[in-house]
Amino acid sequence: MNGAGGNDTDVNGAGGNDTGGNDTDGNDTDVNGAGGNGAGGNGAPAKGGQGMWGGRFADATDALVQAFNASIEVDQAMALEDLEGSIAHATMLGEQGIVTPDEATALVAGLRDLVRQVETGELPWSVALEDVHMNLEQRLTEQLGPLGGKLHTARSRNDQVATDFRLALRGRTRRLLALLRETRAVLVDVAERHIDVIMPGYTHLQVAQPVRLSHHLLAYVEMLARDQGRFQDALARLDAACPLGAGALAGTGFPIDRHRTAALLGFAEPAANSLDAVSDRDFALEFLAAASIAMMHLSRLSEELIVWSSQEFGFVVLPDSHTTGSSIMPQKKNPDVCELIRGKTGRVYGALMGLLTVMKGLPLAYNKDMQEDKQGAFDAAETLAVCLRLTADMLPRIEVRAERTRHAAGRAFSNATDLADYLARKGLPFREAHEAVGRLVALALDRGVDLQELDLATLREVSSHFEDDVYPALDVETVVDARDSYGGTARRRVEEQLVRARSALAAEAAAAEAAAAEAPTRGEHSP
Repeated sequence: MNGAGGNDTDVNGAGGNDTGGNDTDGNDTDVNGAGGNGAGGNGAPAKGGQGMWGGRFADATDALVQAFNASIEVDQAMALEDLEGSIAHATMLGEQGIVTPDEATALVAGLRDLVRQVETGELPWSVALEDVHMNLEQRLTEQLGPLGGKLHTARSRNDQVATDFRLALRGRTRRLLALLRETRAVLVDVAERHIDVIMPGYTHLQVAQPVRLSHHLLAYVEMLARDQGRFQDALARLDAACPLGAGALAGTGFPIDRHRTAALLGFAEPAANSLDAVSDRDFALEFLAAASIAMMHLSRLSEELIVWSSQEFGFVVLPDSHTTGSSIMPQKKNPDVCELIRGKTGRVYGALMGLLTVMKGLPLAYNKDMQEDKQGAFDAAETLAVCLRLTADMLPRIEVRAERTRHAAGRAFSNATDLADYLARKGLPFREAHEAVGRLVALALDRGVDLQELDLATLREVSSHFEDDVYPALDVETVVDARDSYGGTARRRVEEQLVRARSALAAEAAAAEAAAAEAPTRGEHSP
């Protein structure tokens, strides 16, 4: 056993220096201190109030510093992931002969009992023990005695927390992928049910051309599909490298098998560089970037529902279940769910910008600043999950006022482009056709009528290309179905989009089911 005077003294003294020197918070004297029984008794906090790392310190930690330094209120959310990583680590230690087979069996059994205690809420949490790792290790040592301290052999809290965080975001990512698929499926169902509803399409929030409501909703299916792709890409990179075994920053002198622990935890391989392994938070930034873009999409949809449900538009009626009233104005029906989704988008953006700011000036390897990486990520994950759940629940209950949308689609000269296209098909250069229709729009505005209400004589005053067949071309259904290019709003093209979307969802669901059957679910311990 090395004295507690600088190096990270191993729990049972085996092998001298621990995982590479200084741990997360300085010189980390392991749970049981020197030789197993520890400065504060069997696993009790060391003298001076420094928790479980106090061998080098003579004075007690200031109470405010202790509270400021602790992360247990946030990282206890990773308790099951921490235990999952510890079970893999203990298994590997036994297989490599670093602990005896009996010791490994006892450690794994103790850790599995801690899983039960966490799940049932029996396990107490102490701020004095700083973080989830020390709390769980202390509890294990209370139950197993000095053997519990052997668990930390050949690892540091630095590689431990990096592994836990990856496992935690893996579980949250999988949850979000399932919710994204569900929300897309709901949008497809609602789109199919309203395939004959025609509404105005807008640019600059000005009436542009009529479209099918289903076409509009399917645009959000495409957005959420890209969100799903981003999360899947981020998950692939997250799963590519396991930090466990990287130690504090430089690896370890123990004969560990990092490929074994990586495989046990469902990673493709160990992280190739120990410095990068403990200091990388790209996986969290990617997660937050994907979450931010997904929230932006939900916010845009929410904004449209807010506008469409207003008295001025009156296109939809939002369900009572997802709206609220006013404490003073009894007639009010407020789109609070949509407004909160729109507002909480900024919250998720803030988490992304916060972590980018934390990471931007950090030297390698671990720095205490990185303790600020989890709270925003976990909050963003929960915020996006709730917003997806609310959106998926609300959409099928919305009442669409089809007559109103169709009336609005036929107003504001939404068929002007079709009138120009008509002239172009008659042989007039499109730019001349555009100018001619512009003159007709001005004339119709002056008379207070729509284009289709202008008589043929008036039309021919502007262009001799107009004939009797012009009026059917201006009918709103004709205008919509004339947009027959691939991806357009014509009925048959929308039907193609519906088939494409359903096929994609079915393929994804089958792939997810196959993946779940092939390998046990790991790292899905988010609340």
